[in-house]
Amino acid sequence: MHGAEALVPIVMFAGGFAMVFGIVYLRTRQNLAMIEKGMNPKEFANRPAPYKNLKWALLLIGAGVGLFLAYILDTYLLQHTIDVFDGNTYHHREDHIPAIYFSLIAIGGGLGLFGSYRMEKKWWDENKERI
Repeated sequence: MHGAEALVPIVMFAGGFAMVFGIVYLRTRQNLAMIEKGMNPKEFANRPAPYKNLKWALLLIGAGVGLFLAYILDTYLLQHTIDVFDGNTYHHREDHIPAIYFSLIAIGGGLGLFGSYRMEKKWWDENKERI
């Protein structure tokens, strides 16, 4: 193994260790700060998440709709055939545009998360007095 190849596993291990250490360290500091202010850290750890499944459902539905819309755009609306000349002959090939797929999946997922946020906010505003 050369020097650069041996460095990759070492850096990956050190980065993973630093990430876990940082998460534990910051969580401990947060709990200590809550205790100093007279709050109970365990009270906030067990808060219910009433719309967790809705959030995942809308995220996946939005990503699926985005993927389907990208397929429809790529297949029917964007005609992108290219004739390539390699010196002697022309080759006919179709190029697919992967940016459409990735962008519409992200847009659909983001719209799903935004819809989930709006529904949760409406529920929290209506039930603020009961909590």
